Amino acid sequence: MDTQSAQLRNKVIIRFIAGIIGIAALLFLPAGSFLYWQGWLYIGVIFVPPILALLYFLKNDPGLLERRMRMQEKEGEQKRIVLLSAIIFLVGFLIPGLDYRYHWSDVPVALVLAADVIVFLGYVIAFLTLRENSYASRIIEVDKEQKVIVTGPYAYVRHPMYLGMIVMFLFTPLALGSYWAVIPFLTLPAFLVFRILNEEKVLLRDLPGYKEYCGKVRYRLVPRVW
Repeated sequence: MDTQSAQLRNKVIIRFIAGIIGIAALLFLPAGSFLYWQGWLYIGVIFVPPILALLYFLKNDPGLLERRMRMQEKEGEQKRIVLLSAIIFLVGFLIPGLDYRYHWSDVPVALVLAADVIVFLGYVIAFLTLRENSYASRIIEVDKEQKVIVTGPYAYVRHPMYLGMIVMFLFTPLALGSYWAVIPFLTLPAFLVFRILNEEKVLLRDLPGYKEYCGKVRYRLVPRVW
């Protein structure tokens, strides 16, 4: 392994571990207990499969991981959207732990398990999107060598990554055993819609062939809906 590959691997590992620690803190500190089993199960669902995905991309598409490491948005409108959605995200992850501590909700075990399955399916959609599109950066940008992707999930909707994220977000509260957390998480799709609208302006402006692609694939997020 060369130096550049080793640096990317180390960066990915550090970011991954930081993510686990961050989510665990948001869940278990408000819960005041490590017996919060819904939290443990959720962490397993959202962090164990990505280990396999990261190994896959480190071997087959390290360039994708390098692009996914970028965090600083270039578009001013996107910076505001990311900030507001991060606040909602933070609140949404704090509520379930408090819900567990103070027994606000009584979500049936079967519903928690079903929600975890759907969260996992949302992640599968995201993985298939990343596997298909090596230029699926975390920020809104167009690479010099980037091309329009028309295969895989992109044959059905123009933004399958956001579809996977919405599926994950909407069912996260139930997976964590909280009805109250549904309220903040319900607002996240609206932020993603604004992000998509702004992103499409950039893609239409900077990505050759994207206008023609929009004519072929009419729906942005959900087939026959929008």
